[in-house]
Amino acid sequence: MFDSRTLTGHSILVTGGGSGLGLAMASAFAACGAKVTIAGRRADRLAGAAEQIRAGAREGGEVETFAADVREPEQVKALVARAVERFGKVDELVNNAAGNFLVPAEDLTPNGFDAVVRTVLHGSVYCSLEVGRHLLDRKAPGAILSIVTTYAWTGTAFALPSACAKAGVLAMTRSLAVEWGHAGIRVNAIAPGPIPTEGAFSRLMASPEAEKNALARIPLGRFGRKEEIANLAVFLLSDLCPYQTGDCVTMDGGEWIAGAGEFSDYRKVPRESFKAALAAMRPKK
Repeated sequence: MFDSRTLTGHSILVTGGGSGLGLAMASAFAACGAKVTIAGRRADRLAGAAEQIRAGAREGGEVETFAADVREPEQVKALVARAVERFGKVDELVNNAAGNFLVPAEDLTPNGFDAVVRTVLHGSVYCSLEVGRHLLDRKAPGAILSIVTTYAWTGTAFALPSACAKAGVLAMTRSLAVEWGHAGIRVNAIAPGPIPTEGAFSRLMASPEAEKNALARIPLGRFGRKEEIANLAVFLLSDLCPYQTGDCVTMDGGEWIAGAGEFSDYRKVPRESFKAALAAMRPKK
């Protein structure tokens, strides 16, 4: 949907770029002419992802891989240094690396909590600060985009580490947008709804019934697609929205607002039956 030159000249770093949403976004960036560095913990997965990205890259689009654990500040420094060495600079960062699992809070262990929070929150902070310093040193504008979730502001049962971590990333987004706005550094977030991806989606759906219930919560009646999030990410990192910062754009098919409405579940009742029930409730004249 974008011109192949929409991101020409941009150098973009994507964490968790070896699969899922990260790979979809990195592929879209390269298809719009960007030079993309994808990071993840598994070099073999990154290599396979790079082949896929190269196959769809347009003129100017390139890809570099770097195996790094975003939970480790020194590895984050090495990651950014490699992207700068390869492409001369980093203009934008996508904080996509994440982890999550379902667990009753009373069964949550310290290690389980740390595993998610260190990846999602610590990793996003380490990467954002490192790229931010690079942009400030260059006196160059740029953009940071983080993938959060709608329960960053509502909380959620059975995924306490993720809820805490994503809320922290959203707070980081708003804080840095204000602090670095003077330098032309825009900081935004995307809150996707349920999107089927390899691995993560199946781990968060405890049963076919859970998947059916999740689908029923979405007014648009379907799950999201990776390509839809990728399109939004291209827009937010491009020069098409230079005045947008400190924002979190929700793309969830209406799921969270439907859940927040006191009477929204009436939409699941056949419309004619609902109208008949309303008519029966009216006072008789």
